[in-house]
Amino acid sequence: MSSRRSRSRQAGMSVINDAQMTELISKLQQLIPHDINQSKSSKVSASKVLQETCNYIKSLHREVDDLSEKLSELLNSTDADSAQAAIIRSLIM
Repeated sequence: MSSRRSRSRQAGMSVINDAQMTELISKLQQLIPHDINQSKSSKVSASKVLQETCNYIKSLHREVDDLSEKLSELLNSTDADSAQAAIIRSLIM
């Protein structure tokens, strides 16, 4: 038994077999956009899929931060009682 599996049993976690791991990696790979995941048709290592997924999640976090900052700037530059501010508030709530 691998050390990973023995540790997971000791911690009371469920064990994932190799077929399940392969299926989960495949599903994860399908979630990565085509422009990031260039090799959807060819076999890619699990570590490569995980690394690209982590990079994609980091880029999404940066995008959310950038959009939040832009929204904050827009709200700060808009009169709080204006129709434009009301529209913005309705979109984000």
